Amino acid sequence: MNEKLLQYLWNFKIFKSFDFKDMEGNNVEILDFGKWNFNSGPDFLFGKIKYKGLTLAGNIELHVKSSDWIFHQHSGNPEFDNIIAHVVFLHDVLIEEFTKKEIPTLELKDHIDENLISKYKVLLQETQFIPCEKIFNPDLIPFYFHEENLLKKLDEKSIEHEKTLKFYKNNYEEILFHQLAYAFGLKVNAPIFKQIAESLDYKIINKIRQNQVQLEALFFGICGSLDNPADPEMETWKREFDFLKSKYSLPMTVIPPKFSRLRPPNFPTIRLSQLASLYTQHQNLFSKLIKAKSVEELSEIFSSVKASSYWDERFNFGKISPIKGEKHLTKDFIDLLLINAVLPLKYTYQKNTNENTAQEILNFYEKLPAEKNTIIDNWKALHVPVNNSLESQSLLFHYQIFCLEKKCLDCSIGLRLMNPH
Repeated sequence: MNEKLLQYLWNFKIFKSFDFKDMEGNNVEILDFGKWNFNSGPDFLFGKIKYKGLTLAGNIELHVKSSDWIFHQHSGNPEFDNIIAHVVFLHDVLIEEFTKKEIPTLELKDHIDENLISKYKVLLQETQFIPCEKIFNPDLIPFYFHEENLLKKLDEKSIEHEKTLKFYKNNYEEILFHQLAYAFGLKVNAPIFKQIAESLDYKIINKIRQNQVQLEALFFGICGSLDNPADPEMETWKREFDFLKSKYSLPMTVIPPKFSRLRPPNFPTIRLSQLASLYTQHQNLFSKLIKAKSVEELSEIFSSVKASSYWDERFNFGKISPIKGEKHLTKDFIDLLLINAVLPLKYTYQKNTNENTAQEILNFYEKLPAEKNTIIDNWKALHVPVNNSLESQSLLFHYQIFCLEKKCLDCSIGLRLMNPH
């Protein structure tokens, strides 16, 4: 037993019986269990009890043992002056000031199902995908679980977007560029690609975006990839980059991307060329994405994006590959761009322009396929159905926020598992 679990059981009134008595055998009727306090002071505020014929209103303090009142040095603290009941799991010592003030001490040990304590111990085990793995029951997932999780995630992302928008003077096109760069980088190069995007004044992108050679030169040059040209195409990019560097006083910082642990189609060379292709093909990209009313319309915007012809027979600079062919964006990759970059920003825009209909965004996610990764595979192994990206995004968010942090007592699934009735 620990104090958080005791507070949890008190808050949700999970007891075998409510026939509470103080340590002298006097009846204590709980009229109001109080409001759980997550700040300093008593654990539950505004409680109400009936004791010795009197109705008392005030605060309720919980401890694992009665002696914790002394160890926590609550005595004499003015925040604890209005205590009407001391609730403990185990009564181990008489607190004199409670006796003098006729404040009842309630021992809960016999009111708590031992199975609940055993379940909680299981939740704290270390060697599981999720803490509740051994007692998990997919039938106990709350009905609106996925919708609520995804909206929480989008709201958190929206707060990040709003801070960034304030810094960039409400330029959604610029924020979109940063978000897409991050998404094009995937897991390995995401922060590096975003750093590249943020190191560039977006006005430069706008001025040269009709010229894919210049955009590629800009991206490759910032990466430091053009210092030793190995073929005529690289020499062209280097000349263009030197021109842009001089014309726009580009930063001298070199931001090299990573190639390790990547399949060739995900090499930064290919992804940066595809990003350049996207911005060459679409002026006012953000406006087009906002106007799109279906997943099909959104996907169509990315469907013709491909790396430049130099990469038809290469994955890295100056090296001919035996695998040849145009390098278009795959459907799976487009779906990831929509899930991770486009829809969160679309949600923020609609929210801030009073056009937000949360259901519309949820519908977009519902029509996109679920992501494929280890975490989702582990959820599926627990017999959790994952039919679309709404559900996969929800489960990824839930795993990160609750499962990794072992916040089982704050988790809606944990609540159902601990008290399935």
